[in-house]
Amino acid sequence: MHDARVLVVDDSAAMRALFSDILEQAKNVRVVGTATNAADARDQIEALRPNVITLDVEMPGMSGIEFLEEIMETNPLPVVMLSSLTQAGTETSLKAFELGAVECFPKPLKATPEQFSKSVGKLGKIVLAAANSNVKDRKHVREHKVSEVAFEWNGRIAAFSASMGGIDALTTILSGFPANCPPTVVCLQTEPMLAETFITHLGKLLKCNVKAAADGAPLVQGTIHIAADPERHVVVEPGQPPKIRLMAREPVDGARPSANLLFGSIARGQVPAAGAILTGMGADGAKGLKLLKDTGCDTLVQDRKTALVSEAPEAAIALDAASREVPLSDLAAMLGCCAIG
Repeated sequence: MHDARVLVVDDSAAMRALFSDILEQAKNVRVVGTATNAADARDQIEALRPNVITLDVEMPGMSGIEFLEEIMETNPLPVVMLSSLTQAGTETSLKAFELGAVECFPKPLKATPEQFSKSVGKLGKIVLAAANSNVKDRKHVREHKVSEVAFEWNGRIAAFSASMGGIDALTTILSGFPANCPPTVVCLQTEPMLAETFITHLGKLLKCNVKAAADGAPLVQGTIHIAADPERHVVVEPGQPPKIRLMAREPVDGARPSANLLFGSIARGQVPAAGAILTGMGADGAKGLKLLKDTGCDTLVQDRKTALVSEAPEAAIALDAASREVPLSDLAAMLGCCAIG
């Protein structure tokens, strides 16, 4: 893993100073320069050769989204977008992911000191992961084709975990799911408001149902449940049909919701399943996926070449938790073989 050399792009002098100070305190992260707008940033990119950029969404002249599109078309670099957590902001964030942003980070506006400290503590890790991501190998602005084929379900549920890069990967995979898809539960590490907008977006894109995970919801064919509540874990309770349970308890290995708990609950309940770890930071999910594998379930990881951030798949591979390492383009079809007859 190499160090992050960051260019901070923001028209606000206060925000440039704030984020520069935060990043300079992070391990293996160095701010090499700042820029006030797109034109300034072009010059700084050429002169300073950063390996990651933080980019404000709202800038005078060329907007952050327009400049992001230019970067991805001319000289792909890892970009972390900075945006306000509003409805319009989350919709813009989804557009940024579609264009190729590595992550969208909420500006800590009107936050309590505790919330501010918790929020900004993540930024250094995100920027370092972005600097080591596979941006140059990733294809952007995909055409999402919804499956028209009906499948005979074999009784297994599908379970995913994803964090950094997960919205893009999940959109690609779930677009391949038919209307009668297997019961599916997703543990997604992202901002709650962004998850809400993402669920609404998928609901318009897919033919199957997409819902925020709710306590007691039955896992039935044709429905995808996405768990992204940072205050509650998601587990699967065995039964006919199995049910989702949401639990308020401390984070597990720093994660809440915890993919380890999700996969582990499926394994302990002996619920027939296929599990997959997608792109993401950290090692959450690896231990749980190993439990799934040891019970005879099919376990997959997104391959390290197509994973935007390969830390989570690598952790699962290191524990021998994965039956197969699969490219993103093949994951939907592979899960079809594992969980849809």
